[in-house]
Amino acid sequence: MRASFYRNFVKRLYPPTTTKASNSIHRIRNIMSESDQSIGFDTPRLVTKKILAKLQHEGDGAVVRRGIGRSEQKFLDPFLMLDDFSVSPPAGFPDHPHRGFETVTYMLQGSITHQDFAGHKGTIHTGDVQWMTAGRGIIHSEMPAGEGAQKGLQLWINLSSQDKMIEPRYQELLSDEIKRAEKDGAEVRIIAGESMGVRSPVYTRTPTMYLDFTLKPRAQVHQNIPESWNGFVYVIEGEGVFGMPNSSPSTAHHVLVLGPGDGLSVWNRSSKPLRFVLIAGQPINEPVVQYGPFVMNTEAEIDQTIEDYHYSKNGFEMAKYWRSQ
Repeated sequence: MRASFYRNFVKRLYPPTTTKASNSIHRIRNIMSESDQSIGFDTPRLVTKKILAKLQHEGDGAVVRRGIGRSEQKFLDPFLMLDDFSVSPPAGFPDHPHRGFETVTYMLQGSITHQDFAGHKGTIHTGDVQWMTAGRGIIHSEMPAGEGAQKGLQLWINLSSQDKMIEPRYQELLSDEIKRAEKDGAEVRIIAGESMGVRSPVYTRTPTMYLDFTLKPRAQVHQNIPESWNGFVYVIEGEGVFGMPNSSPSTAHHVLVLGPGDGLSVWNRSSKPLRFVLIAGQPINEPVVQYGPFVMNTEAEIDQTIEDYHYSKNGFEMAKYWRSQ
C-alpha cells in the first residue's frame, strides 16, 4: 500500500530461546493447568514484546498506525508490515507498485476502491477482505469510496523465493462469506486458518492464520497456534490480558509479539468488549531485502526489479501507459 521508498538490508529472524524463558513457560503452564483444564494446548505462548503502533503519514494525506515494519519490529518472518490505516477523501493511496509479497486488506469501517493495471477493479466494504498476491508485479491504487474516515488493517506477507515471480492473483471475501464461530462469549471471524473447529476457505501460499476475535466482558479464549510459526496480536479496541493470567492488560493499538509455544490464552477482565486480531504464519527463513514496495532476496534482485519497473518489463509491461481513473 505504500509508495515511499526505503532500503532495509538483509534480515534473518529467529525467535530467542533461553533457559529463563523456558522456565517461565513451565511455570505458567502449571498456573494455567490449575485454573483451567480445557485450554487445549501444552505450551502457552507469552508476550515477549509490546509495541505501540504510533501515528504516521503515508500515501497522499493518509494516516496509519504501523505496528510491524517500524524500528522496534522491522519484520516478524513471514510478516513484513501491519498498518492500521485511516483515510478520508481526497486523501488515499494513489498509483504505486508491488513485487515479491502479498497484501491483505481488511476493512474495519467504510469502503476502499481498488483498481490495477490489469483491469481488476472493485470496492471492499466494512468486514470485507482482499487478499492480493502481487507476485511478479502489480501497479494499483487504493482510494476511499465514501465520505469521512475509511478504516482498516493492511498486512504484508512475504513470499518464498520460488513464489516471488508468480502471476498476480486475488482472493476477495465479502463480510457475510467470512466463517464465524462463537463459544462462551468469545466470537471469532476466521479470515485464514482455523478456530473453534471452523476453517477459512482462503488459500494461503505462505501458511498463515488470521483471526479476528471479539470477547465479551469476563470472557476468555484459548487458541491453538502451530508450534513452529511466528505470531503476534494487534489490539483493535478494549483491553485484555494475553499469555498469562497475571500479566498486565494490553490496550488498543498495541502489537504483542508472541514467544514460542503451541497456543495463546486471552482474558477480558474489563467491563467492555475486547477486539483483537491474532496473526501467525510459517517462517520462510530466507534473506529479506526490501526497497519500499519491492521485497526480494538479494540486492541484485532489487536492482533488477527497479529496472523492470522503470522500463515497464518483466511483469510491469502495462505500467507505461496505465493510470487509475
